[in-house]
Amino acid sequence: MKIKTNLTLAALSAITAISISSVSAEPAPDPRKDKETKPIVDPPPVNAKNRIQIALLLDTSNSMDGLIDQAKTQLWKVVNTFIAADRNGEPPIIEVAIYEYGNNDNALANNWVRLVSPFSRDLDSISAKLFALKTNGGEEYCGAVIQRAMGDLQWDDNKTTYKTIFIAGNEPFTQGEINALSSSKEALAKGIIINTIHCGPRQEGIDGAWHSGAAQGGGDFLVIDQDKTVAHIPAPQDKRISDLSLELNKTYLGYGKMRDAAIENQNKADSDAEAHAEKGAPIQRAVTKASGNYSNAGWDLVDAWKEKKIDPATIPADELPEELAKLTPEERTQKVKDAAETRARIQTEINELNAEREKHI
Repeated sequence: MKIKTNLTLAALSAITAISISSVSAEPAPDPRKDKETKPIVDPPPVNAKNRIQIALLLDTSNSMDGLIDQAKTQLWKVVNTFIAADRNGEPPIIEVAIYEYGNNDNALANNWVRLVSPFSRDLDSISAKLFALKTNGGEEYCGAVIQRAMGDLQWDDNKTTYKTIFIAGNEPFTQGEINALSSSKEALAKGIIINTIHCGPRQEGIDGAWHSGAAQGGGDFLVIDQDKTVAHIPAPQDKRISDLSLELNKTYLGYGKMRDAAIENQNKADSDAEAHAEKGAPIQRAVTKASGNYSNAGWDLVDAWKEKKIDPATIPADELPEELAKLTPEERTQKVKDAAETRARIQTEINELNAEREKHI
């Protein structure tokens, strides 16, 4: 399908910019190690024809600090590349999941594999979980983590959904008792594209079967230097874009029991990005926040109202902060509409500035 090819190439282009058996054979997940993986707020269900599901499988063994650092700082760039895609004029709905493997802090019974986050549109939560990852030695079993991703995650059965796995690591692809090549082939049979990223020399990746894994999985084989510094070219528009990103936060109107934690998560994601300003993270995050794919419908009244998930006038007062709870239903609805208009104006300015920025670069 056309969208499949275009999206695969787009994703590989973004990730280049970063530095550039059977399921029953898998031991049962260890609940002591796989708990606390859900986002702070579970977003409402997605019912979309243009759905994209991306599972990131990251090697977090001792030698992979560079990879994890790049994943933290370039998450927004990868998401933004998919934002530019469309099918029949409709933008995609993007969900991201994360696994780590090769880490001794995880359970041996799980082949050192841990589900970090299931599929989620809560990109702030995804960012927080990436920044929480730590490396620690272990055995890197690609077959095991691919099988876990196939079996654990709620993959969409809709044939129009683009489903893909990006697995990154530096040891041979075929380590472990679960056959990684067979796992890749099995994933493809289920409509899940396997893209492999070898963190090291190209020939070493070929010899280590990373190229074969991508071939069996119907995806692409990419080589990156995990220790290379991410290039970022400053532009005159950068400061204004960063400032507008923070202005956007003022348009969010929380609801639900976890609204305060979600708002804190949003602010933390901004701070984490700002800490990597030299790598362009704040700019890329701002562009993400200015897109339709930055959805917080699970805790923000504006997004929930725009997606027709909730009626601000009927939500119980105890689900709202005091300043909203004391308003009449009509006043509350108007406040949501006003915030939506302000947000749209700021998002438009960010996108216009980003277009100027890209032209400047």
